[in-house]
Amino acid sequence: MAIPIQFPFLLRFFFLFSLCSFSVSDSDSPNSHQHRVFPRPLIVEYAGVAEVAEEVRLRCGAWRVAGEANNLGEWKTVPEECVEYVKEYMTGKGYLVDLEMVSKEAEEYAKSVKLSDDGKDAWIFDIDETLLSNLPYYAAHGYGLELFDHEKFNDWVETGGAPAIEPSLKLYEDVLNLGFKVILLTGRSERHRSVTVDNLVNAGFKEWDQLILRSSADQGKRAVLFKSEKRNEMEKDGYRILGNSGDQWSDLLGSSLSVRSFKLPNPMYYIP
Repeated sequence: MAIPIQFPFLLRFFFLFSLCSFSVSDSDSPNSHQHRVFPRPLIVEYAGVAEVAEEVRLRCGAWRVAGEANNLGEWKTVPEECVEYVKEYMTGKGYLVDLEMVSKEAEEYAKSVKLSDDGKDAWIFDIDETLLSNLPYYAAHGYGLELFDHEKFNDWVETGGAPAIEPSLKLYEDVLNLGFKVILLTGRSERHRSVTVDNLVNAGFKEWDQLILRSSADQGKRAVLFKSEKRNEMEKDGYRILGNSGDQWSDLLGSSLSVRSFKLPNPMYYIP
């Protein structure tokens, strides 16, 4: 991003943050609401370029944390000023460490649960950015800066090339070995079932009890409604939903909630 800088005898200048727009993605429908993250105008006096970079890093970090805590409104794209920050986070050690923390805490909880003998104790996993990583796709599309393109993303899904999120694979295997029934609940369309199954198996995920995708009747529903309805059906079938892992709050909130929910980090897109 070009930053206008003036150099008088002392290196002092004013840095103006512009209003940024935001991005969504994934197979669920994006919401059109724009959420302002950076105030407009925000004029801050600095002593040098390093201070500007640090201010941007801090504000982008605050924006990411607010998103993970579900304190932002619905947003569409990553702020332009934060693209490099998101890229560094997603491709660096921070993202991996955060994933490992979520997996570890979920595993400790899973081990603490006393399961019944009727085979109805369930753990739900989302797929995209929970079990499978679409980072190769988003790396080619601005790490969330570009508006979500359904057709391009569907083309990516059909390649079946999404790699496993390794800490999630470990949790998945641990949950299975403990005796939970694993149910996969995804916003992907039913027409992607075959390639999704192949992708999951090739990435190391096996032996799930159910794989639930969006049917034609589910198209157009907000993710939180779609997933709430499916969890309600599980409960009517006698399942006890003891754990739920997802990268979106819409994976975890709504009705028929799990006893414990585990939110994976994802600063690239938001799905209502």
